[in-house]
This record gives sequence, structure tokens and C-alpha cells, in this order.
Amino acid sequence: MQVREARILRLNLAGQPLEWLNWQEAACLYVRELVTWSLGGVVQRVHGGINRLGERSTLDLAAIIACGGERMARPRRRPPLNNRALFFRDAHTCLYCGKDFILAELTRDHVQPVSRGGKDVWENVVTACRRCNQHKGNRLLQDIDMELLALPFCPNPAEYLALINSDRIRGDQMEFLRGQFANVRQEGWLV
Repeated sequence: MQVREARILRLNLAGQPLEWLNWQEAACLYVRELVTWSLGGVVQRVHGGINRLGERSTLDLAAIIACGGERMARPRRRPPLNNRALFFRDAHTCLYCGKDFILAELTRDHVQPVSRGGKDVWENVVTACRRCNQHKGNRLLQDIDMELLALPFCPNPAEYLALINSDRIRGDQMEFLRGQFANVRQEGWLV
């Protein structure tokens, strides 16, 4: 099993989550003195060069960093839709039959099919197993004997960042992000 490198959560000065950074990107922000404040534990210690006194410089990279700049960065209003985030949103569960599946057995289903005017947006897509997706086809749910187990929704920026990094998120990062989840999803939605 491959161990995935921890990521660093970047915030704007208002504490709104913006993106995940690798340690190199975060180190550049520290060196450029753009990190205004930080939270959480140390993700990585970076060792620099040796000065003329023989001392080696180090830089501790925090799990969560808030960065300044000339303008305050704004979080995305509407996160991009992708299958990885969708499948995590729906907990790798087919929202028609209710069974859990591995990634290779999951598909994206449009509740209102695109061929019938449906859009490829968060509020119209759900995770479906191949069998249920094929059975539904391009029909509407009211036309066949199928129903949704949960309503699709668009995750807010904090929820989206938790979804796309869920396999390597740290506890301190998740605790921070969870405080910005929609109230109905604060507990038990994303482990």
C-alpha cells in the first residue's frame, strides 16, 4: 500500500478554506512571508542550507496556514464536479440500491437524464452501481420502480476540500473543516 503525502490546508486571512498544498508550495509561501497565521500540528520539517556559523536552518510547516497578499483570495462558490468527490459525497454507496461498492463498480447517474434536459451539476447527479445505472437508463424515476435514498446536494467549499482529500486528511484539518460544514452535515456525514 502506497503512503500518500500529507497535504497542507491553505486558508485566506478570513479563515475560509481555499485549497490543498504540497509541502513545497507551502514552504514557498513561508519563505515569501505570506503565511500570516497557522493552526494544527507540524506536517513536515524542511531542512535548509547551512550558514557560515555551521547552523542548519529549518522550517516547520503547519497543517493549516492562512495566507495574506494584496487581495483576499475568495473560495470557489461552486466546486467542480468530479467522480472522485461525488463518490466520496455519497460514501461509495449506490443511492438506488443502498449497497456499498468499490470505486471501479461505481458510476455517475443523472437523476434527470441529460437526454431529457437534465444538467451535469451536483444537484442532479448521484452515485450508482453499474447495475442500477443500466436499469434506470435514460428514464425518470417516476416512470420506473426506483427511488433515491438521499437527495443530491452541492458541497460547500469546506466540504469539497474534505471530499477531495479524504484519504489523507489529518484530524486537525478535518476538525477545522467540519466546523464549516452545513449544519445538517456536521456529524456522521464524512468520517
